Amino acid sequence: MTSKPTIVRTVAELRKRIASFRRSRPIEEAAVGFVPTMGYLHEGHASLLRRSVQDNGLTVLSIFVNPIQFGPNEDLDKYPRDEEKDVALAASCGVDLVFLPTVQEMYPQRRVTTVMVSEVTDGLCGASRPGHFDGVATVVAKLLNIVQPDRAYFGLKDAQQVAVVTRMAQDLNIPTEIVSCPTVREEDGLALSSRNVYLNAEEREQALSLSRSLSRVAEWIGEGVDAPELSELLKREIRRSPLAKVEYAEALTYPDLLPPEPGTPLRSIDGSVLVALAVRFGTTRLIDNRLLNPKEVGVHACFAK
Repeated sequence: MTSKPTIVRTVAELRKRIASFRRSRPIEEAAVGFVPTMGYLHEGHASLLRRSVQDNGLTVLSIFVNPIQFGPNEDLDKYPRDEEKDVALAASCGVDLVFLPTVQEMYPQRRVTTVMVSEVTDGLCGASRPGHFDGVATVVAKLLNIVQPDRAYFGLKDAQQVAVVTRMAQDLNIPTEIVSCPTVREEDGLALSSRNVYLNAEEREQALSLSRSLSRVAEWIGEGVDAPELSELLKREIRRSPLAKVEYAEALTYPDLLPPEPGTPLRSIDGSVLVALAVRFGTTRLIDNRLLNPKEVGVHACFAK
């Protein structure tokens, strides 16, 4: 029978329990793993939790819908929440502590400090959602300071977020290893997302255009396209679905997220390239990507089998 994780709602109690765990174990058994989420958990989150449980002596899951990473016209109020279901999934994965703070607990006074990561936030979701990554970096920095984990786990479905958090940890000398994990998909290829629940049946079917277009990236790179050409091919493929409204479809070097020189065939680039999409279906905004090494096409693809 799976034991239920301990639910903690205050910073003080969480720190106390983590400190108690570390004191009770030899150093080699006292590693703490951490998975920060906004809840409404799915198999993608579960894969991160299982990885943390495998790697560490204690796993902490946080569930906090962070208001400062939502824009004024975004879905903060209707963001899906289900605490009971989330705790049950955490239990099935072997999580030890679930941190469920209120907004007041996380931001007890008027906030005058913001963590801002420049350059890697200039494009993609950073361009289309101004201030979003300031909110992400600020809350992740707070959570890493609260938990002080040895490792923190993030899914590559939001590869820009992984790049932002990794760079922040490096620049601020945060002694936490940022572990990136592959995107988890439905059997038909749709990347798992808490926002998939917003899609109606027709939108859900047409949303498969994201994974279908990404599945052709290796073929197009092999044909010698540059970044602007790949962008146009992706948009053309996605727009075959009439409900799709493309926000961006770009190829950037990774993890610095810089545009390759126009006219340079992507297959000639050394290192990793991120091919990233953001597409709206009705009111639902979905993101997806493929991360690969153009010279070893397919080796670093982020599709979980």
